[in-house]
Amino acid sequence: MRVAEPTRSGPAEGSGTVITFWPDAEIFETLMFSFDTLADHFRELAFLNRDLDITLTDDRDPGTPRADRFRFPGGARDWIAHQGTPRGPDVIGFERECSGMDGTVEVALCWGDSDDERVTGYANSRPTAGGGTHELGFRDGLAAALTACAREQRVLAPSDPDLAPTRLGAGLTAIVSVKLDRPEFEGSLRDRLGNGPVRACVAEAVQEHLTTWLRADPARAAAVLARIPALTRD
Repeated sequence: MRVAEPTRSGPAEGSGTVITFWPDAEIFETLMFSFDTLADHFRELAFLNRDLDITLTDDRDPGTPRADRFRFPGGARDWIAHQGTPRGPDVIGFERECSGMDGTVEVALCWGDSDDERVTGYANSRPTAGGGTHELGFRDGLAAALTACAREQRVLAPSDPDLAPTRLGAGLTAIVSVKLDRPEFEGSLRDRLGNGPVRACVAEAVQEHLTTWLRADPARAAAVLARIPALTRD
């Protein structure tokens, strides 16, 4: 709702846009902003958009002002480190423009000591808790690269089946972020990415970069393969 006509106030000292927001008590359950909740969201945005520089300031209590700055030039790689410095193989990360899906993909992943899997997907900086084609493509590329590596190192015999994409997550932490001109969200919560071409584009990018990373250090590749239950021999 416009409350007044725009007025000229003179030359500006800088550039940008200022947005003032007041929550409506008839819409929101609480009118109190949570600094920690906003900090978590801005930190997430800064990780996903490496060129962003966000400052969050809380002046509600003059006696205890709070301020945080969020800027992560390393993008998703920095996010992996933020979740806990991995032990063992290093972090692999890359960003790639994919014309086939009219967008870009950024991926960072590593294997750690835990057996838990943490694969988190985003589309246009929006969390995709329901998964989608970008996460399927990530798993396809992961399986293709690890299968090829296992055959090169003769951990898999020529007659053995390829590794299943759904059984490679032990100890894996990964961020899969795509930015698209026209994202298509599906599901009742609109939290699943449905763009078909994304799957093949992400799979190709992951397979290419991960294969290069594995071949660069055979000992590191062997350590990764040793984490896969399907390749473990008693």
